[in-house]
Amino acid sequence: MTNTSQAQVKAFLDDDSETFSYVVWDASSLAAVIIDPVLDFDYKSGRTATTGAQRLVDFVRANDLNLEWILETHAHADHLSAAPFIKRELGGRIGIGEHIQEVQKIFKNVFDLEKEFLPNGAQFDHLFSDGESFTVGTMTFEVMHTPGHTPADIAYIIDGEKAFVGDTLFMPDVGTARCDFPGGSAATLFRSIKKLLALPATTEIYICHDYPPEGREHECRTTVAAQREHSKHVHDGVTEEEFVRMREERDATLAMPRLILPSIQVNIRAGEMPPADDEGKVYLKLPINQL
Repeated sequence: MTNTSQAQVKAFLDDDSETFSYVVWDASSLAAVIIDPVLDFDYKSGRTATTGAQRLVDFVRANDLNLEWILETHAHADHLSAAPFIKRELGGRIGIGEHIQEVQKIFKNVFDLEKEFLPNGAQFDHLFSDGESFTVGTMTFEVMHTPGHTPADIAYIIDGEKAFVGDTLFMPDVGTARCDFPGGSAATLFRSIKKLLALPATTEIYICHDYPPEGREHECRTTVAAQREHSKHVHDGVTEEEFVRMREERDATLAMPRLILPSIQVNIRAGEMPPADDEGKVYLKLPINQL
């Protein structure tokens, strides 16, 4: 397949959470999107900062890009979203998959959120459905619902050539996402991955996290062909039964992500903090013995 897309990609690595955020733009019109931006958060002090996200803002401005969307692949459990900061600085609409409503319902209960918080997705500017498509400049985005890691994961496929898959897949030598969060399912993840790996072999896959083994630098891009041949978890020939057994056994050994408690509370609100109290102070909750 000849690469005919006008889509250009710039990756930004957040070292603390090992998260890749992306600026993707149309070379002809300079229309752009940002995917999975990260807000700096120091758990020990409870302080936030926008140092990392500012790099994305500076890149957009330096290249005279016009930001149309801030796209989330899911409600992340390992970093806080910087989507509101990006929107204030550059404009654009915040989008996520429509199944975020399921995640909101689960975690409204876990965190006993205020009654005013409605799990209807209205905190976001747009909720994408499976198979929905939209254009940014000359780029065509198609949305693929890829649940399993969470019920709401989606992938954004640009011009049939580049797939931004969030946490569903990692680099081939790292494997796949965990499925033991509330609403997760290893069997569902396997079927979602099979949908992704049915894309053309040359399709580029851009991941959200990389946890490289010793001796390898962080990488953010692979291909469908590389995953099908080399993925340690889902290479061709691995059955659903084998994958589910492996994934569930592995997940049982994993600690919860360091930032899951602050991250989920913020990310189901499209990156906004909970409402301030009468003195203007903002608090996050710490549920005991629930995860």
